[in-house]
Amino acid sequence: MSEKLVRVKVQGGKASQAPPLGPTLSQLGLNVSEVVSKINELTKGFDGMEVNVNIYVNPVTRNYRIEVKTPTTSSLLLKFAGVQQPSGDPAHKKVGDIGFENVIRISILKKSELTAKTLKSAVKSVISTAGSIGLTIDGKDFKQVLEEVNKGLYDEILKKYESEWVA
Repeated sequence: MSEKLVRVKVQGGKASQAPPLGPTLSQLGLNVSEVVSKINELTKGFDGMEVNVNIYVNPVTRNYRIEVKTPTTSSLLLKFAGVQQPSGDPAHKKVGDIGFENVIRISILKKSELTAKTLKSAVKSVISTAGSIGLTIDGKDFKQVLEEVNKGLYDEILKKYESEWVA
């Protein structure tokens, strides 16, 4: 027998507030609080954001696996910067600013979807995306920050987060 797929949208870290989840999981013979707890753990980094979650359930063995579909890098950048919309003209019109450590946090949240092998490479990718939607990083243009990252000026800060990247 094939797996059943349950798709649900949840607020990051707040799966218990997703209305149809409890009855659906019960019907499949799953421990609702256990599944909700795991979803909360997997989505806690997306607090205040809607996240798509897929739950694959084997109806015979009642084994399940949870897959979190992370928001886009642009969505995360806008959220962390407190901005609603990207710039229509990022080269000339900046819409907001984001801190470098938030760029690192987003890089770690997006790790499973980025092709980067190192945290530094992932951060550079996220910085480029920030520039493409009209965000500055700590008040600086994204190109300047990329240069500074390449020169090693942010290596100490990156080192602080390296354990989260390799985990």
